[in-house]
Amino acid sequence: QVQLVESGGGLVQPGGSLRLSCAAAGSIISFNYMGWYRQAPGKERELIAAITSGGRTNYADSVKGRFTISRDNAKSTVYLQMNSLKPEDTAVYYCNRVSVHLAPYPFDSWGQGTQVTVSS
Repeated sequence: QVQLVESGGGLVQPGGSLRLSCAAAGSIISFNYMGWYRQAPGKERELIAAITSGGRTNYADSVKGRFTISRDNAKSTVYLQMNSLKPEDTAVYYCNRVSVHLAPYPFDSWGQGTQVTVSS
């Protein structure tokens, strides 16, 4: 069973920044295209950022220019740098697999996620 562990969330004021991390045991992250998903209260989970093994990235329009996804295959870790945060970014953030087309393609299991709250 794949175990993904997200961390780095918290409470931040509008305009602030956070850096999320996602780690997994073994080579799960190194051998897969990965993405960050988020689920806001009352909404469906959505894919917001994706990265290939080689570092090509793709972003949802809602975060483009503000968020940056990156990966360190040696550490089997994926990151999400979030800048210029807005209240509408408030959600639980998860990492999981994406397809070769950088579309949602998650493993059956999800991590616990990390809560991001943007509020003054």
